[in-house]
Amino acid sequence: MKNRQLNYAAASYAYLPKNGPHQFAQAHALRIYRSNSVYSFIPKNACSTLRVSLAMANGCISSPSDFNWIHCNNDTFRADLASLIQAEYTFVILRCPFARLASAYLDKIVDTTGVAWELYDAVQRTIENEEMSFRLFINTITKPHILRSNIHWQPQVDFLVYKDYDDYFNLETFASAQSVIETKAQIKIVDARHLTRHGLDRFEQVNNGPYADYLPDAIRTLKKAGQAPNPAALYDDELIAKVSKTFKKDIALYKSLFGDKNLMFP
Repeated sequence: MKNRQLNYAAASYAYLPKNGPHQFAQAHALRIYRSNSVYSFIPKNACSTLRVSLAMANGCISSPSDFNWIHCNNDTFRADLASLIQAEYTFVILRCPFARLASAYLDKIVDTTGVAWELYDAVQRTIENEEMSFRLFINTITKPHILRSNIHWQPQVDFLVYKDYDDYFNLETFASAQSVIETKAQIKIVDARHLTRHGLDRFEQVNNGPYADYLPDAIRTLKKAGQAPNPAALYDDELIAKVSKTFKKDIALYKSLFGDKNLMFP
């Protein structure tokens, strides 16, 4: 059995169930029972695909058509302390931080999902949803009291329950990782993108921006025409600098593991 070291346990001498950073990371560590594996899920990092796959592998749903089951069962496969330490295989999927934030905006904010309304409440309803351009979104969520107000933009390092995982994968090369995950975790990966309709794969990506100051309604109009801004076209130098500063730990981790080839702004 491998020696598993928890990432946040020793950061505080508080009673572990009251150690906030650890409890947050543990809440997002899910078990795959057949292989005694632990997968740390991070929103916007293929998490719906993995959670549907886990639900099927763990015998709770039998068809991808039941994908909505996962949204009511985020904690169902949560690993307890013993499971974390005794896991035989652990893995996590990371993503270019710039791409992850762009995805959160184009999916959750532009389409005025529940996440958009949560952000509306987080800013004490001082910014209307229809005013939330990408520039305003980045300027808002990088404020300290907003940064961790929602898991769709909370820093990825917060989700890492272990100091080290057996495997780190990145979403940018996920296609080549699937067979490794399936073999080691004994799970069949089921692509849920066509079910959740979260991704940009169904749109023609356009670059005739910049789109940093486009309002949600203008982007929705593009989507209705089968188009969407290329995520990189949402950024300008000011926004790149702001994200680089606020998410520097995420960027440093990504570069240390995968280099800068697949970073949007290396």
